[in-house]
Amino acid sequence: MKLFQVLIIFTVFLVAIQPALADIESPKKQMKLGVLPEKITCNEGLVLMLKTSGMPACVKSATAEKLEERGWKQIIQKFEKAEKEIETIPASQSTTVNFYISDDDLNTSHSGVDVVNIEDLFEFTINGVPIQGPETMIETGTDTGKFYLKLDLPDTVKQDDVVLIRYLDQSDYSGEKRVLTKSIALTKTFAKVETSGENSRIGHEFTLRIYEPDANRDSKDEDKISLSSFEYRGDGGIRTTLANPKFDANSWALIETGPNTSTFEVKIKIPRELDGKTIHIGDKYEIRYIDRSTPSETEEKIIFKGRIG
Repeated sequence: MKLFQVLIIFTVFLVAIQPALADIESPKKQMKLGVLPEKITCNEGLVLMLKTSGMPACVKSATAEKLEERGWKQIIQKFEKAEKEIETIPASQSTTVNFYISDDDLNTSHSGVDVVNIEDLFEFTINGVPIQGPETMIETGTDTGKFYLKLDLPDTVKQDDVVLIRYLDQSDYSGEKRVLTKSIALTKTFAKVETSGENSRIGHEFTLRIYEPDANRDSKDEDKISLSSFEYRGDGGIRTTLANPKFDANSWALIETGPNTSTFEVKIKIPRELDGKTIHIGDKYEIRYIDRSTPSETEEKIIFKGRIG
């Protein structure tokens, strides 16, 4: 992500606790502490360059161009200069919270994908009560420094509960310690069906909407999710997909509501009959979406439960 990237519709808070730092040690001293030349940290306003000998140096940006002409190489650091962060994607009660942590300190296998044991790295609570978290997290790709985790929520959670994630950032060579936190209020479901009334009515059009960042592949155009990706389950053993023409959908797919919104919609109708079985007022139904694009290669099942009005 999935991916899925956050991109969230929830109230979230990011807290970074960071003591004031003195000037950063010189490149030479940092290397004595075991820091690789390309990982050297420079003071604000300076850029990292490697001399023709391969030794690092922090220089003013105004002189960097001249030094490049002499064969020096500027190193663009993607993560050290960026804030470490926790990024979540929408979650619903009784399912999972999918989230990412960006921390290049954990990116130790630059030619492969890292799997990190997260014992002592994370704390998870719901309304202040600790819950069990996953054992590992997996890097989203080779040398990305961004890691994916899936937090399974207990069946006891309910709407308006607050999930709190605390990342206990490990100390680096300078002794810096930080704690990142992200809170997620379970006030919205990952997949949401909106209708004109309280219930879905037979033969009446309503909107199916889903927030799915992983399906947002083109930031400049509207993406689509096929109706065949959504399963409809109803009373009496009904099993079909929304691609069934009986739903009289206004499109063959859920269409993104605009470029780069990650929100997809389609209008459908609940028919009187599906697969030879009659649908009755009061019947319960489910619309299921299986997300198969998470970095962990697991399948996430998103379920909306409704009742025929």
